[in-house]
Amino acid sequence: MTAVVIFAVLSVLLVAGKALRVRIPLIQRLYFPSSIVGGLLGLLVFSCFRSHVPEWLTDEMRRMPGFLINVIFATLFLGGGSRAMKGVASAVLPQLTLAQIVVWGQYVVGVGLAGFLLAPKFGVPAAFGNLLELGFEGGHGTVGGMAEAFAAHGWQDGIALGYTVATVGMICGIAIGMSLVNWAYARGYVKTVRPFDERTESERRGIHPKDARPPAGRQTVLADSVDSLAWHIAIVGIAVLIGFGILQGCRAAEEALFPEAKNRLFMGFPMFPLCMLGGVLLQSAARLVKVDLLVDRDQMMRISGAALDYLALSAVATIQVSVVVANWKPLAIMVVAGVAWTVFAVMFFSPRLFREAWFERGIAEFGQATGVTATGLLLLRTVDPDGKTVAAASFAGKQLLHEPAMNLWVAIAFTLVMTVGWLPVFLISAAMLFVWLVVGAFVSRRARMQRP
Repeated sequence: MTAVVIFAVLSVLLVAGKALRVRIPLIQRLYFPSSIVGGLLGLLVFSCFRSHVPEWLTDEMRRMPGFLINVIFATLFLGGGSRAMKGVASAVLPQLTLAQIVVWGQYVVGVGLAGFLLAPKFGVPAAFGNLLELGFEGGHGTVGGMAEAFAAHGWQDGIALGYTVATVGMICGIAIGMSLVNWAYARGYVKTVRPFDERTESERRGIHPKDARPPAGRQTVLADSVDSLAWHIAIVGIAVLIGFGILQGCRAAEEALFPEAKNRLFMGFPMFPLCMLGGVLLQSAARLVKVDLLVDRDQMMRISGAALDYLALSAVATIQVSVVVANWKPLAIMVVAGVAWTVFAVMFFSPRLFREAWFERGIAEFGQATGVTATGLLLLRTVDPDGKTVAAASFAGKQLLHEPAMNLWVAIAFTLVMTVGWLPVFLISAAMLFVWLVVGAFVSRRARMQRP
């Protein structure tokens, strides 16, 4: 019964969020996703009627993101995604360089700010600085995936703060991103922008016209044997199971090898990066035995998209306002610093790294670095609606190299801060930022030589 109620409540909020987006022009102009609108509505309702909302309902809803992020990461390479790894490095090196500079800079700013200023002045934990990258580059899903790690290290408040950073980051990503788009259009850097007033009514409301609805995927199995959607969900479940098995194996091995250790790396290690690895292994095995044609990439994307909407919805709706209010000063300082760094990094390095379509490629990176991949693609579609530049291809190719490495580092960095301390993570991040700045200098020099 509990699961039924939670699913029903989240579904009502999601539909309500979509209805508000369809009916309210301001929300349309701000390009807020329906999941965020529904989540904010839920947060308002739960806060105003706190005494009438069962505690078990919000407690169970807070567990949803931790489960759903495993589903999302399991789908990343299922359906042929890993095949694109081959030969992608040289083609997307400039895009990867920008992404790495931005994300390592977020670690330097966040961890450094927390270690040198916020922890001594406001008494916040050292891992407070990890929230910047967790919320901005990672988003609600990554924060939800770290819930077990927060609990294992005794910092439950970090979950609410992480969701807050993710929500603020997404809102800033869309609002500031659209401001940058308008600035670039006025300066002549992009010429294909479709302003809001020039969009059709269907586009403003986020509804496909009846005669132009794209397919959601291809069915790979006959319905009389198994429904195609059920088949793909089952494959995702197997990938999650592989990730769970890897995590349990790592924990058992660590305990056997270091029985006396007080701090264990895999004690609070999140499962979602290993679910991604489970998807890679499953996809590789399917290709090896030549049954990978039974997995459709578009259906996997629909499963991932649905999980992401419910994840963001439940994360925003259950933010603990009291925790946010108690930490609003250090939170505000860190968010402002993070936004400032991200805007600077994208706008400074993009024209130097890319020999063509610098703004299109940069704004996509800005969207992802403050929200989620969907935010980056939203901003990219605004400046390149017909896909005439190389931005979409380079952005997608970069994901295959950038996401696996950074999602693994997210888990390791948090564990290191909580067990060893913030300074080693700060120094590693600073060193990696320096490395990628050197790579950026090389890429920039090559871009200048190739420009006509």
